[in-house]
Amino acid sequence: MTDAGTNPAAVPQREDEDDQDLLTYGEVAVRLAEEIEAQSALVTELEGAEPADAERVGRERARLAALRDAQERNQRRPINDENFERFFGYRGTPRYES
Repeated sequence: MTDAGTNPAAVPQREDEDDQDLLTYGEVAVRLAEEIEAQSALVTELEGAEPADAERVGRERARLAALRDAQERNQRRPINDENFERFFGYRGTPRYES
């Protein structure tokens, strides 16, 4: 898995639009990337602490893993033309000209 530390080009960027009412895939990607970076730093700090709190390190690693799983799910963008009807229960009609 790549992240900001290994591939700066992979860091998601916020969109120019300021729609405060809509949590888009892009905004979720940015928020997850920021949280993963902070959580990674926390895990690194806890692992280097003397004495190390193994129980807390385990909890924080589990949270980091959950955040990375959420990032993976967000990147899949599950709703598309092929599965729209199955997800929403009705056939979608595109509002764009093809």
